[in-house]
Amino acid sequence: MKRVSFAEFGGPDVLRLTDAEEPHAGPGHIRIAVRAAGVNPVDWRIREGQKLKAHPVELPSGVGQDASGVVDEVGEGVEGVGIGDHVLGRGSSTYAEFAVLSAWARMPEGLTFEEAAGYPSVVETALRIIRESGVQPGQTLLVSGASGGVGSAVLQIARDRGITVIGTAGAANQDYLRSLGALATTYGEGWAERVRELGHVDAALDLAGSGVIHELVELTGDPRKVVSIADLRAPEAGARFSGVTGNVPEALAEAVRLIARGRLHIPVEKSYTLAEAAAAHTDSAAGHTRGRRVLIV
Repeated sequence: MKRVSFAEFGGPDVLRLTDAEEPHAGPGHIRIAVRAAGVNPVDWRIREGQKLKAHPVELPSGVGQDASGVVDEVGEGVEGVGIGDHVLGRGSSTYAEFAVLSAWARMPEGLTFEEAAGYPSVVETALRIIRESGVQPGQTLLVSGASGGVGSAVLQIARDRGITVIGTAGAANQDYLRSLGALATTYGEGWAERVRELGHVDAALDLAGSGVIHELVELTGDPRKVVSIADLRAPEAGARFSGVTGNVPEALAEAVRLIARGRLHIPVEKSYTLAEAAAAHTDSAAGHTRGRRVLIV
């Protein structure tokens, strides 16, 4: 089979589309014929060699965690899913023609493989950091860097829970944030004052790692109410860095429920082939994403 991998840490140019042995589903796992794979910032951070304790890497390594596809192997002890089922889920080395998943859910009706591949990690992350921020219904959550996949999920999940959301993003994405129910403003000089004009902030999330932790602490008045998924130095200001995956099966089940109710939709901004994985990483690292980027297999 074809698989995207890297034999050394570095820039996007270290990615190679190579021939590899097919993986197989062990106990408690399933294998899918991959139809699409989600592109997440953690993918290129691992490729660069950033020291993420939750993601140890042995070289050469495959790439990717999220995928959608058709079940073609079911491991021992697995129930409730069968050969031919369409699923979305999380596993390893998903930038490939076949991948083993450790957590999955059946795809909701009306969702394409391309769309489905964009949900697993972003919804798990969104649910986790909303919980860790401590924000409650009736309060206001500030989301810095809100237009990407995780931000899109956070805004919609928070609004579904009765939480007011303020989102920051580039000028081109202001209408997009408003379409998701957020009060929107641009980042850049004077952004914190613009946020204050929109209302009191009870908790804040840093999704972009753009050096705004101190301002987020000032806006909330409590570093314990600030959570970052992109700034490893956040704890230096008393805030939390969240990088350890939570309950993925629970998150997938919640994603499916929200999608089925019409309460969650994350658009695919751009699709790539496996051979274009390097370009997908370059674009992801550049930011300014509206929704998700995925690889089509």
